[in-house]
Amino acid sequence: MSEDPILLIDDPAPEVRRLTLNRPAKRNALSNALRGEIFTALEAGDRDPAVRVMILRGAGTCFSSGYDLAGRGELPFHTAGGQGQWARHVVEGCFRIWDLAKPVIAQVHGWCLAGGSELAFACDLVYAAEDAQIGYPAVRTMSPPDNQYHAWVFGMRAAMEMMLTGDAISGVEAARMGYANRAFPAERLEAETLAMAERIAKVDPELAQLNKRLVHRQMEAMGMRAGLRAGTDLHALGWHTPASRAYMAKMREGVRAALDARDATFGDYRTASDPGDRT
Repeated sequence: MSEDPILLIDDPAPEVRRLTLNRPAKRNALSNALRGEIFTALEAGDRDPAVRVMILRGAGTCFSSGYDLAGRGELPFHTAGGQGQWARHVVEGCFRIWDLAKPVIAQVHGWCLAGGSELAFACDLVYAAEDAQIGYPAVRTMSPPDNQYHAWVFGMRAAMEMMLTGDAISGVEAARMGYANRAFPAERLEAETLAMAERIAKVDPELAQLNKRLVHRQMEAMGMRAGLRAGTDLHALGWHTPASRAYMAKMREGVRAALDARDATFGDYRTASDPGDRT
């Protein structure tokens, strides 16, 4: 029996392409194999004249719990090696999505953590379930984020709090603070996201491309692209702290135990008292 595909692709409405991360047993952890399929599918949709807008979502209980720490695999596209390669690669991947002609929508439910939050950020629009949980817990023990988007979308004070605690915010808070466009009850999220995609698809694609680009150009004029690239050097420095080295030694002994140790003091994520499904 062949394994299930790690990325599902369908067209749920005319001119709308939808990609579904399909590793639900792994909380849609972003292995490099999955990341590679995402980039390939997005670029294929960008070339397809029958597609005007794309949706990115996760199967199962969440959007994505982050990067697959147990086995990333070979990088899906080349990035110059040396110190900071991984963070530079992540930021380059973000701009591969930014620079597509067609709008990409992130449909976020459940956990949207670390690399998962970076993937959603890279999309042009984000619609979230009200009870989604968006955060970057790795700042507690491992390193600064690979893609340091937080100050740009949350503002300085909120970004500072998230970076100094690693706490998650809800979909409602994410919409209020600027990470998400809107938040909906979980049972309405798919229909509302698809309705917005269909609305966007009514705009001429050549004009939509320019409209998308004008927003990004203004952010770049304010220094966003340069700032995110500069942040990769801070990420590289983070791996050389004694705390990070000690934590990575624990990680090599067992990923689950290391994650539990990270969050037990805070009483959240995997160690929360809520008996429901957790990443």
